[in-house]
Amino acid sequence: MADFSKYFLMKEPDVIEYARLKVPQKEWDADTMTCKEIGDGNLNYVFKVQDAKGHSVIVKQAGVSLRISEDMHIDTDRNRVESEILILQGKLAPGYVPEIYCYDTVMSTCCMQDLSDHAIMRTAMLEHKTYPKFADQISTFMAQVLMGTTDVVMDHQEKKALQKSFINPQLCDITEALVYTEPYNDEQGRNNVYPPNAEFVKEHLYENDPLKLEVAKLKMDFMTNAQSLIHGDLHTGSIFINDESTMVFDPEFCFYGPMGYDIGNVIANIIFAWCNGDVSEDLNFCKWTESVIVDVINMTMDKLGKYFDEHVTDTMCKTPGYKEYYLSTILADTSAVTGLELIRRTVGMANVKDLTTIQDEQKRTRAERICITAAIDYIMNRADKHCGKCFLNTLKDAVKTVDA
Repeated sequence: MADFSKYFLMKEPDVIEYARLKVPQKEWDADTMTCKEIGDGNLNYVFKVQDAKGHSVIVKQAGVSLRISEDMHIDTDRNRVESEILILQGKLAPGYVPEIYCYDTVMSTCCMQDLSDHAIMRTAMLEHKTYPKFADQISTFMAQVLMGTTDVVMDHQEKKALQKSFINPQLCDITEALVYTEPYNDEQGRNNVYPPNAEFVKEHLYENDPLKLEVAKLKMDFMTNAQSLIHGDLHTGSIFINDESTMVFDPEFCFYGPMGYDIGNVIANIIFAWCNGDVSEDLNFCKWTESVIVDVINMTMDKLGKYFDEHVTDTMCKTPGYKEYYLSTILADTSAVTGLELIRRTVGMANVKDLTTIQDEQKRTRAERICITAAIDYIMNRADKHCGKCFLNTLKDAVKTVDA
């Protein structure tokens, strides 16, 4: 029998024993239990345990180093952070995150609901599947979780306690490097730049001092603006989806930061999906992604405003005009982060399959230039984005610029 009183990296037989011990509520058929590693992420090991009776559970263990780089070591406490944030998110937005059965700070492991009846959204969208309920569902999740953890609505002491509990310096350090720094200078030599776009990237990013000035401002804001308890990595690879349900997972990058970071990540990753559909000339898929861009922005901002009205507790925040100012800052941040995510996933260390699976060199080159061109506008003109249509128009204008 394995000794789970001290941390070690589990293999599949260990995980079976672990699930039987830690998730007894499943009433396992021990003789038929099987385990398979199903994770393909950069940070963790993810296993699915099931038996012949139909019981199943997902077991996720944090490794001591990144799977993409053994030289990058990170605290396994991120598993505790992830488990506790999922529990909190489940209270703020019921039905939008998987249920946590248990989490273990010794083994840095959590056991959670199996969502095999859902698909990972990025994978599904690479097949150009559409989900009409997504915009409404993800906007509800973001509005309730993001506004629900702000000083606007929370007791300030309770909010500060949450902020202390979810301080996440090592994973924030990764974000600060991979999102806010290296895509603009490649100072660590880790960027993955598509060779046909090397000169384009050099001109438009590495030698673009006005852009780097704005990114510097955004970086300092990300590091100091403890506005809301954000997911911190809310892309389509962190969303399970089917025709009826949207489920958010993998919030280990969560901390108190600007809420536009989450909203912008969602928008940027829908743009990546649009690029993939555009290359394939899948007009119906592209039309759907365009509607999602518009609807996620408009619905999220509308729901944030309503949540503000219904739950605001801070006396000064009730001052006429403050809500409108507050929401405008969120929208500007959303635009900026849309640009940051588009750039870092195109030229940074962690690229997206939406782009890297484009086989035709000319088409991939064009798609990446569209992303970078739009991104620069989202960052430089972030205060000018007032609605979902503005976000879509920026993408359309980038297409015209690249194709000119």
